[in-house]
This record gives sequence, C-alpha cells and structure tokens, in this order.
Amino acid sequence: MKIQTQDYNDVTVIELQGDFDSDYTELFKNAVLKVVSQNKQGIVVDMASVGFIDSQGLEQLLWARDYCNQNNTQLKLAALDEKCRNIFQVTRLELEFDDYSEVAQAAKSFA
Repeated sequence: MKIQTQDYNDVTVIELQGDFDSDYTELFKNAVLKVVSQNKQGIVVDMASVGFIDSQGLEQLLWARDYCNQNNTQLKLAALDEKCRNIFQVTRLELEFDDYSEVAQAAKSFA
C-alpha cells in the first residue's frame, strides 16, 4: 500500500492505494499523527484505490477517528468502493464514520 497526502487549506487528504491490512497500519498511523500535529481542521481518508481492508485496517481507522476527536480534528472517509463498503456494513462500522462519495465533497464539508 502507498500513502500520499495533499493539503487543501486546513484539510489534509490522506490517499490510500492498495490493500489496507496489518502490514500498513503503522504507516497510516504515522500519517495521521503528522497531520494532527499540524493542527489541521480535518482529515479526509481517500479510499478510492483501496481494494480490501482487513480487521487491523478497520481498527486503525477507529483509532484514527478517536485520536482525531481527542485532538479537535475531524476525520471523514471518501470514495469507498463497493467491496470496502460491504466490509463496513458487515462489521456495522458504516455509522461510525462520516462517509462521502467523492473526496472533493468530503473536503468541502469542512467549510
């Protein structure tokens, strides 16, 4: 998995590319820690290029949500594909995150 970040004013988009599994949770955690340390208003996790997410990836997203909340930063998900959306539904996590169909829509929601 690759992680890229891009800043849009006070919002940072963290783009995930590949499978979000236990091999990459530390990389994601470090990206979130870095963004939160910059006192950004929000983070959008771009899931458009994620084909699979395992239990460790889901746990890491929950950790990120909680960590962001504790540090006055909002975390939103964007562009979940159907396979990942089904994983969120089966695990009943779809209500735990603000989820947008497009990254731009999620970023604009912070305004």
